[in-house]
Amino acid sequence: MPVRCPQQGSWWKLLDRYQKEVFLLASLAWLFDCLGQQVFVIARNPALSSLAPPTMPPEKLQHWVQHWGQYMTSIFVVGWATGGLIFGAMGDRIGRARTMAITVLLYGLCTGLSGLSTGLVDFGVYRFVAGLGVGGVFGLAVALCADALPDQARTPALGLLQALSSVGNIIAGMGAVLLGYRQFLHPQSAPAWKILFFLGALPPLICVFLQFKLKEPEKWVTARFEGRATGARFGSYASLFGEARWRKPALFGMLLCVAGVVGLWGIGFFSPELVNYIIRNALAARNVPAAQIPGKTLMWVGLAMIVQNSGSFLGMLAFTRLARDYGRKKIFALSALCAFGSTVVAFKFLTQPWQIFVLCPVMGFFQLALFAGFAIYLPELFPLRLRSTGTGFCYNVGRFVAASGPFTLAILQEHLSAGAQSAAAKMEAFRDACCWVSLIYLLALLALPFLPETKGKPLPEG
Repeated sequence: MPVRCPQQGSWWKLLDRYQKEVFLLASLAWLFDCLGQQVFVIARNPALSSLAPPTMPPEKLQHWVQHWGQYMTSIFVVGWATGGLIFGAMGDRIGRARTMAITVLLYGLCTGLSGLSTGLVDFGVYRFVAGLGVGGVFGLAVALCADALPDQARTPALGLLQALSSVGNIIAGMGAVLLGYRQFLHPQSAPAWKILFFLGALPPLICVFLQFKLKEPEKWVTARFEGRATGARFGSYASLFGEARWRKPALFGMLLCVAGVVGLWGIGFFSPELVNYIIRNALAARNVPAAQIPGKTLMWVGLAMIVQNSGSFLGMLAFTRLARDYGRKKIFALSALCAFGSTVVAFKFLTQPWQIFVLCPVMGFFQLALFAGFAIYLPELFPLRLRSTGTGFCYNVGRFVAASGPFTLAILQEHLSAGAQSAAAKMEAFRDACCWVSLIYLLALLALPFLPETKGKPLPEG
């Protein structure tokens, strides 16, 4: 029987104390996860500039940093994908709450250790292990909420959980602005990127003690007990792909996620490179002293991330409302088209500092709107015994493809800039490469016809 959706805002009143605790701790786990992700995006270039060989000629430094930034992003995303597969299955087998606490501890610890890096090797190791923890959180958090919360509250709660991830991103941007200002005033002070990583580690390491005390949902405890008696397989990839009922949504759900994940991590989260280039040129034209440029640039990158993720927050709330009223698939299709268009416009036409405040939030609105859909839709495709496994598979396997995004971008950029010597020509090639790679968003339109509409339907069982 279709589930009647509550009026906006009333879903919170449907929750008892335990369900509110589940929602809050799951939301904090994902919020702090995204804080750590965004810290990496912002601190990536300053960190690599500090870790570059001391003999590196200044004229080659920017290209070296961009090159290794793409590698480190891929390493992080591969760890993310691997962690999603491992911890997603663990969540179905030993419990979502317990496994989520492990992942929070893992990414919090390695985010902090990233600030102690002394070279490319240890920086890459910390990013990979942090990625393992980051990858596990999303599937576990949404499965935990889907199992614990009443059906009437599930859609708005999961949409808000995903929207709150933007708050973590905004906090990272605010930290970058403050630390950039500090570095601007005191160019010889401790590197701001190190402090950013330490700040990104602190909240999850505090939160993790509460995570370990969280009880598993009664629905999962009962089903796990009964499953031991009946031989039902929890967290089994053999069951996920061995049964046609679950195999089809797993494969096409994964393709749907590939569109959003590659678009965001292969293109969208390289907007700091574009902002960095625009601001450095603007500061140089104003004859700002070279020692002050890194601090001012970091401030502007932080501001860009704040406005981009403010747009993301609104986009995810909008997707949640529209998906509740009009269905998941229609809004996914609309969002994918708009994400493609807004990404092309931003990377092709963003040339002046003031445009950051217009084009970045619009791009963030549509790129991240898709991710609210993932939080709402993916748990609705799989039964309780495979919910964390299936959600983690769809959301994270795409990251193996996304890991190739930075390489694809780099190869395409090198091809488009063949023979180019000036920084301006290379940046123009970077813009064109981003526009071509943004075609990945249209993959969502190919996957959607093969997926079910789940609006108003109870969670599947079996």
